[in-house]
Amino acid sequence: MAKALACTMYARKEYPSLNASKVKTYVLALSALFIAAAIVAFPKVSVDASLKGLTLWWNVVFPSLLPFFIVAELLIGFGIVTFIGVLFEPIMRPIFKVPGVGGFVFVMGLVSGFPAGAKFSARLYEEKKLTKTEAERLASFTNFSNPLFLFGVVAYEFFHHPALGIVFALAHYLGNICVGLIMRFYKPHEADESNGKDTKRLFYGKVIIDALRKMHEERLKNRKPVGKMLGDAVQSSVSTLLMVGGFIILFSVLNQLLASLNGTEIIGFLIQYIFAFVHFTPELSQAIVPGLFEITVGADKISSVSAPLIEQVILTSFILGFSGLSIQAQVTSILSESNLSAKPFFIGRFFHGTFAAIFAYFLFQLVDIDTIGSRNAIPVFGFFEHHQTLMSFVPYLQAGSIITLTTLIIYILSKAVVISKQNPR
Repeated sequence: MAKALACTMYARKEYPSLNASKVKTYVLALSALFIAAAIVAFPKVSVDASLKGLTLWWNVVFPSLLPFFIVAELLIGFGIVTFIGVLFEPIMRPIFKVPGVGGFVFVMGLVSGFPAGAKFSARLYEEKKLTKTEAERLASFTNFSNPLFLFGVVAYEFFHHPALGIVFALAHYLGNICVGLIMRFYKPHEADESNGKDTKRLFYGKVIIDALRKMHEERLKNRKPVGKMLGDAVQSSVSTLLMVGGFIILFSVLNQLLASLNGTEIIGFLIQYIFAFVHFTPELSQAIVPGLFEITVGADKISSVSAPLIEQVILTSFILGFSGLSIQAQVTSILSESNLSAKPFFIGRFFHGTFAAIFAYFLFQLVDIDTIGSRNAIPVFGFFEHHQTLMSFVPYLQAGSIITLTTLIIYILSKAVVISKQNPR
């Protein structure tokens, strides 16, 4: 009996029992090996996908996001975010249960697009303008697709229906606002750190004067020279965008490898059962799979399927809200650097996709399809062309590669100077 017990104890030491942590380790290791093997098995597919992702980042993503990131960093440094926070406190605190500075993050996320909301939520948390819970809550509903993408790329280029940009935009923004209303109940038992006295003064006192005073106090706290502040803003922005570019390339490769291994068909076959329940066109089940990885590819695929337009609009609105695994990975990386949990963000993506799809269904009923049968059928996009608003971005984006190259050269030189100063010979 004793010998059998000893053998059992020895076996347990030699073959330890599995737990969740070990299972996670094994799954991650096997996944990495599988991806590496797939890249070796499909080298041409991998290289082509990498170049496609790199081209997207080099020509469009980097030059379009860099100015917003740099300007936002300067706004934080000059105290303008504090000014905005005082003005938005009576709105953001009671509605979303975040400080007024959340209004700045909300606007920057809406204008500049992914992953600005996460970046500035983390940045304000590092500046101690947000608590950990407030930063996680804010990041869950301040990441948007920017208007240029919704109107110019999705509605105009993919669907050839410019007026649908209004449907996509309203569904997208209203859906995220609904996520914010839900996420105000995230960790509800934590004490609200708002100051009731300050809030009352904001309603009845001299709001602008109070905001200006706090902005000045904030600038005095930051003793960095303007040149140093600008350099730090550029370095921080470029570093973030390099990370974004890496994820864009990675998920571009994963998406193409999945298609080469018939993974898209397998996942689409499973989704087809859900579509059958809601009476959607079966072919859309294959088109939505790439959108679960990258929203641009997904929106393009969905728009090319022969299916009722309302079904295409609903599914496109869903993947725009869901954001795709590529953007979710970018946000996770940004939040983890500041020790913030990405769990509220992940939960928010499912809510956002669902709400956006519902809003798209009802908003679509307000659009007269007979009047938007082609690009030239309505004057909506013509208005943009004549007034040089949306179309004025085209030359800027065409020069994107030059902007990217110039900025990266400056970034590398500045890093070299810093390293040489830290390690003098």
